[in-house]
Amino acid sequence: MNLFDVYPLINVTPVKAQGANLWDENGAEYLDLYGGHAVISVGHSHPHFNQRIKDQLDQIAFYSNSVQIPIQKQLATKLGELSGYTDFNLFLCNSGAEANENALKLASFVTGKSGFISFSGAFHGRTSGAVALTDNPKIIAPSNERTDFHILPWNEIAEVEIHLQKGNIAGIIIEGIQGVGGIKVPNPDFLLKLSELCKKYDAKLILDEVQSGYGRTGKFFAHLWVTGLVPDMITMAKGMGNGYPIGGVLIHPDIKASFGLLGTTFGGNHLACAAGLAVLEILEKEKLQEHALKAGEYLMHELAMINGITDVRGKGLMIGIDLEKEAAPIRSELVSKYKIFTGSSAGKHTIRLLPPLNIEIIQLSSFLDSLKKILS
Repeated sequence: MNLFDVYPLINVTPVKAQGANLWDENGAEYLDLYGGHAVISVGHSHPHFNQRIKDQLDQIAFYSNSVQIPIQKQLATKLGELSGYTDFNLFLCNSGAEANENALKLASFVTGKSGFISFSGAFHGRTSGAVALTDNPKIIAPSNERTDFHILPWNEIAEVEIHLQKGNIAGIIIEGIQGVGGIKVPNPDFLLKLSELCKKYDAKLILDEVQSGYGRTGKFFAHLWVTGLVPDMITMAKGMGNGYPIGGVLIHPDIKASFGLLGTTFGGNHLACAAGLAVLEILEKEKLQEHALKAGEYLMHELAMINGITDVRGKGLMIGIDLEKEAAPIRSELVSKYKIFTGSSAGKHTIRLLPPLNIEIIQLSSFLDSLKKILS
């Protein structure tokens, strides 16, 4: 039996990882500026992360959500402390797509409406509703198409209000920073206006922080850079588990959802919560948000001075690099010749950087030197 291919495969087989490094079966060492698609937040094989999971395995790995699971409450409490959303409710699931799907479903339940708005360049997942709001027709099956789902121009508010006035929009979903769309940072005024319009027209604002959350931008969530912005729901995954599958939805306390509207078999299981707690503990103890901001500022400053780069944007360690040349051959050369992983395509001329948040400045300098050699 053959595997169904999910992505075009890089001809590398990692067998070991530590911090921001990978090693293949031949012992070759690679620098990881991809983080397994922004998943590795606190570094590969972090000893505290590993020990947390081992200790949990020795106690109990899984049981149904039909029983008391105290570690879920521990995770929710710690998440509230670090994010600042202490009064929100947490729904735990298994992935970013699942988090977005449940946020959309909840918004529809509580408003009684079926329509949604997302924006050009959006990527929200591959489940039924999430993919219908993703700006990539190639991955939207006929069964996913929704006539009342609308993908509108980025950072333009006028058309948003036109659709809200029609009265059937349950919510607006937007990424804290677009990832697949090319590391596009939303205008702060645009986000604040979206929040204002959602309140005016009884719609819910959903901030998709699946890729941009968990300290990656220098704040716990990317939208926290916008003073005064309080979403109705915040979705997260990827860096939440540092490689262990876990996702979640933070839900505003004003949203009163009745029992049974959302459910999950594996979400919030003991091992997932142990992984999630370990990530939060490491983020706090090692001050990785602060480090991500400092490292990102250094990297963006240095990148802006390299010939052949036309634009650098992002926040913290979520960075997009626009090149004069096509990006794919350069990413390939970085892997094959210089043993450096960078993010998969975010546009024909764009390279994404999503490294572990504990990457060292000297490692970033090595990448800069290699990129300069290629572009020259």
